[in-house]
Formats: sequence, structure tokens, C-alpha cells
Amino acid sequence: MQRTRRTSLNPSESSHSSGDAQEQSEPAGLEPAGSASSADGTSAGTPALAATTEDLSAPDGPAGSSGAAGVSPSPGPDPSSSGGGATGETGVPATPEDVDSLEAAAGPVKHRSHPRLIGLFAVVGVLVLGLDQLTKALALQHLTPGDPVNVIGELLKFNLIRNPGAAFSLGSDFTPVISTIQIVVALGVIWLSRRLGSAGWAVAFGLLFGGAVGNITDRIFREPSPFHGHVVDFLQTPHWAIFNVADMAVTSAAILLVIQTLRGIKLDGTKDVSAK
Repeated sequence: MQRTRRTSLNPSESSHSSGDAQEQSEPAGLEPAGSASSADGTSAGTPALAATTEDLSAPDGPAGSSGAAGVSPSPGPDPSSSGGGATGETGVPATPEDVDSLEAAAGPVKHRSHPRLIGLFAVVGVLVLGLDQLTKALALQHLTPGDPVNVIGELLKFNLIRNPGAAFSLGSDFTPVISTIQIVVALGVIWLSRRLGSAGWAVAFGLLFGGAVGNITDRIFREPSPFHGHVVDFLQTPHWAIFNVADMAVTSAAILLVIQTLRGIKLDGTKDVSAK
């Protein structure tokens, strides 16, 4: 049987048939590139980037990108923002040298004394000063110069003397200079006490302050004249110079300060890592 060739009845029918075939061949969800305007206001001549259902449901590829065209993957966590410790800009943990450099750039840290340590310093200083002046008053009342009294055999005696000089009666011709030095020491202790951060240093400063002020009081208010006054000494031990409570406090303060230094404890209470 011979097939007959069908011919188009008119040109309009032919163009209409070809247009239907073209519309059926276009994928769903994509607009033609030459459309005047899209439903969402896309300007003419710009292809739409809407993703199809198959693109949105496609699994991620090896590179971690989503299946939808034009969709960027979400960034992962920044390693440098983790809370696992101090890190640099590259996420590498900061070294002690980095921390030291940051502290140096920030400037010196000002340390302030704790109120309790200032109170401890003041209490020790007042107690030493009061005990020193009380014992000197009792010695002047009950002892006679040149007439020693045995207290514990030959180990301890009460022997009243008046000392115009410093320790061991040295510098008796420079009493005003010695008085000035003791005043400077007392004022320096008060100034440094603002930085106290250690109980050991507070006690040592209290002993030093009370002892210095105790002897300064004698040099200013006792005979023969202000700043030429003689210090009252009355405690005597074998092979040692006669001393008083103020001298004992100053000596104890010096020993305690040496101990604190050997332990590596600074005035502000921090520990010196280089000390053994």
C-alpha cells in the first residue's frame, strides 16, 4: 500500500504546529532566553537561574557544593575562633613569647595593695612602736645607768645606757644625719606599702617602720636637743651591743625581707620564676 504525502492546508497551520512542538521541547521551570520579562521581574535578555526540582534534591558532590545552580555552600567554622585556647590569626596556639609581647605592648601593670595587707602593716608598725616606747619608759623608771640587772643569768641583762649614735654606738658625732636617714626610711616604707601584695612583706614593713619610728622618736624628743637626742638602750646579751625593742624589730625585718627575696616573692606578691 502506497503512503500518500500529506500537505499543509495553509501556512498558518504549519507555523502553529511547529510552535507547539517547540514549546513541548523546552524544560519545565526555565523561561526562554529571549522573553521580554519574567514573572519575578527579571529584565529582558537575562536567563533565569531558578533551580529545578531535580537540582534541589540532588546530593552534594565531592567538593561539598549543593546541586542547585548558583547556590554557594555555607562556610564552616573558623578555626581561629574556637575556644580551645589562645590562638593567632592562623589558628595556631599562641606561644609564651606571643603572650609576653602582648603584655609588653599593653604597658606595665600597676599593682595595688590589698586593704587587709595595709591594715596588717599598720597594726604591726603601731604594736612595735608602742612596745618600744613602753619598755623604754619602764627602763628609765626602774633601772640605773651603770647598774646592770641579771634577768636570765649571764644570758640576758638589763643595762641602761643612752646611745647618741647608731648600732654599736657608731657615728655618735653624726646624730642629725642618722636621724635624717631614719626619717627617709620610714617615709619610704609608707610609700612602698601601697604596692604590698604579700603578708610576709607587710609584716616586714611593719617591723621596719615601727623600729625606725621608735628610735626617731628618741632622737627628736629626748635630751639633749631635737635631732640630737640619745636613744634609750637597755637589753644586753653576751658578746653583743646593748639594744632595745626597736633594734630587735629592725633586725627581724631585715631577716624576713631576705627570706622573702630568697623565696622569690616580690613586694606585690608575685612569684619570681627565676628564683629557686
